[in-house]
Amino acid sequence: MYYVVTGAAGFIGSKIVEALNDAGVTDIVAVDNLKQSDKVRNLARLEIADYLDQEDFVERLDSFDGAVAAVLHQGACSDTMESDGRYMMENNYRYSKQLLDWCQDDEVPLLYASSASVYGSGPHFREERACERPLNVYGYSKFLFDQLVRRTLPGKTAQIAGFRYFNVYGPNEGHKGRMASVAWHAYHQLRTTGKVRLFVGSGGYGDGEQRRDFVHVDDVVDVNLWFLEHREVSGIFNCGTGRAQTFNQLAAATINALQGTQMPVPELVAKGLIEYVPFPDALKGKYQSFTEADLSRLRAAGYARDFKSVEQGVAAYVRELQST
Repeated sequence: MYYVVTGAAGFIGSKIVEALNDAGVTDIVAVDNLKQSDKVRNLARLEIADYLDQEDFVERLDSFDGAVAAVLHQGACSDTMESDGRYMMENNYRYSKQLLDWCQDDEVPLLYASSASVYGSGPHFREERACERPLNVYGYSKFLFDQLVRRTLPGKTAQIAGFRYFNVYGPNEGHKGRMASVAWHAYHQLRTTGKVRLFVGSGGYGDGEQRRDFVHVDDVVDVNLWFLEHREVSGIFNCGTGRAQTFNQLAAATINALQGTQMPVPELVAKGLIEYVPFPDALKGKYQSFTEADLSRLRAAGYARDFKSVEQGVAAYVRELQST
């Protein structure tokens, strides 16, 4: 039986493949679109049974009848600034719908990536329709598929679990470029310019005081694998730490981890190690100044493990970046 991982060469997908390998699983069908070919490096050291292009996989779905243990669907266009709504909806919604239909027909568990972008500007981040106000077509594509899942759950034939990822950071994201995490950008800015650049205040927050729920990719992968082991649990769940931390805190964690110091934010600003830059016009009205996962449903489902804080996760990430 095969485990299908879509988006397998990408950030979270490749880390899921790695975790499956660590658990002794190599019968993995890796599905992706390698138009951006540099991300293949994420798969190069991993063991898989086969690779299929996304379009080929969809065309050959029926050939996998009875041969798939589970689908871990991470493939998506995650560029929140993508302006081609037709492409976004085809890639994120229609593709996901095809997989959901096939999994339900063949009674195959489907674990899939949703996004905290469905909540828009908040202020509440609960898995409830009243809290969901996406600000862009990326968020809407995820929101619409979540709505389809909600309609499907009462009559489901197999596990369906969606994870609303908050701000994920960690190894294997370098190919994402401008869409890489704040932690990735902070590290590389510090290495190349000697400072970390953050936005000036917005949304009622001071300079660098906007707050996000930053979650390490290892914790995200652990949630996926826990649900893979608990196939009796279905639903849509937030996947974050449950703690909003400031961009200043993340920048400080990056600088202190790289330099082996413990300087507070005001000292880092005074030394010019943190610099505030104007807020870009392109993000006005489309920016989440605050996110914080409500973990009530995830905890009620039985997932009790702790999540890394920014200080813990960024320190581990910096060590990883320094070793590559």
